[in-house]
Amino acid sequence: MDVAAYMAELGQQARVASREVARSATAVRNQALLATAEALDAARQALAEANRKDLENGRANGLDEAMLDRLELTPARIDTMIEGLRQVATLPDPVGEITDMTYRPSGIQVGKMRVPLGVIGIIYESRPNVTVEAASLCLKSGNATILRGGSEAIHSNQAIAECLATGLAAAGLPETAVQVVKTTDRAAVGELITMPQYVDVIVPRGGKGLIERISRDARVPVIKHLDGVCHVYIDSHADPEKALKVAVNAKTHRYGTCNTMETLLVDQEVADDMLPLLAAEFAAKGVELRGCERTCAILEGISAATEDDWHEEYLAPILAVRVVDGLDGAIEHINRYSSQHTDSIITENYTRARRFLTEVDSSSVMVNASTRFADGFEYGLGAEIGISTDKIHARGPVGLEGLTSQKYVVFGDGQIRA
Repeated sequence: MDVAAYMAELGQQARVASREVARSATAVRNQALLATAEALDAARQALAEANRKDLENGRANGLDEAMLDRLELTPARIDTMIEGLRQVATLPDPVGEITDMTYRPSGIQVGKMRVPLGVIGIIYESRPNVTVEAASLCLKSGNATILRGGSEAIHSNQAIAECLATGLAAAGLPETAVQVVKTTDRAAVGELITMPQYVDVIVPRGGKGLIERISRDARVPVIKHLDGVCHVYIDSHADPEKALKVAVNAKTHRYGTCNTMETLLVDQEVADDMLPLLAAEFAAKGVELRGCERTCAILEGISAATEDDWHEEYLAPILAVRVVDGLDGAIEHINRYSSQHTDSIITENYTRARRFLTEVDSSSVMVNASTRFADGFEYGLGAEIGISTDKIHARGPVGLEGLTSQKYVVFGDGQIRA
């Protein structure tokens, strides 16, 4: 295959399709989403069979358990994909919304209209459910998309692509509005991120190495986060039962996700009481603890944490633990080591909670809640295309609004500038 020619063809088709999708009615796009949901439901056996091939190949190629977990399409995850499509179909359509209308002294009215970005290229690893989530959000927000999943999920992604094509055709939209790259050749990524004439923005979802490469080489704007070094801080004013429940969930609900807690911070005032309780819970879950000097003095037999541990996104049953000197120590640690993804405080002190919300510079900051809630579905976005830790355009879970832009619109009645 001539990869450059193939990707250029996808880009040309996406650009043409993007114009048709942008001018389509909300009801038409919703129809495509609902028809895709029905197609997925009808194709459960085909999806399972395709996913089985990917899992078998993954094990044969030595994929670790975290990657295999991301790759697996369980019945529950298929249910979640279907529910996500239906939820996105019920969300308000941001496209065409006009806001901030004001009269100027000249008599003209000036406002802003929300518009699609155009063509969105999405590059991701392992998780085939991303194919549906990304396609649904791009379509609902009036965009066309080119999806390049990881080679390890090629069979699953192609099976899902057939369902997407069925949904688009049922609504009378071009099947080229959502294109899943068929080649596993890595050169396809290099082409996709260097086609500004066809692609308006790139959204990478995957490991740090992939995202660093795309950020470095892309000639198209990128919406991204590099990694998820998420923290939970247990304050001296925390409810112990609540703290225990939240911390255990934040780490053990799922290990292979970017919103999983990787470092636990405990106020030195409650460390003697809380750490043994936490250690017992984590031991029961098979989580390895790596602690600072003060943590190791309280919990005998755990590994000593190194400087690298405070920077690490384990994506595994390993947790770094540090005893800190109150809220100031927690905020200082987080702002030094956090990847600005998601950080949470457990406290019953409103003033401390407000300080944490104000001073922790992350895309999601939480009070008395598990970091696992940092997710578009949980935030009511229907699904997410990814998490952004950038500070320009979109930040946090990127849903419909994050996949649109605004342009100025002006209404006049024959005014001319004097």
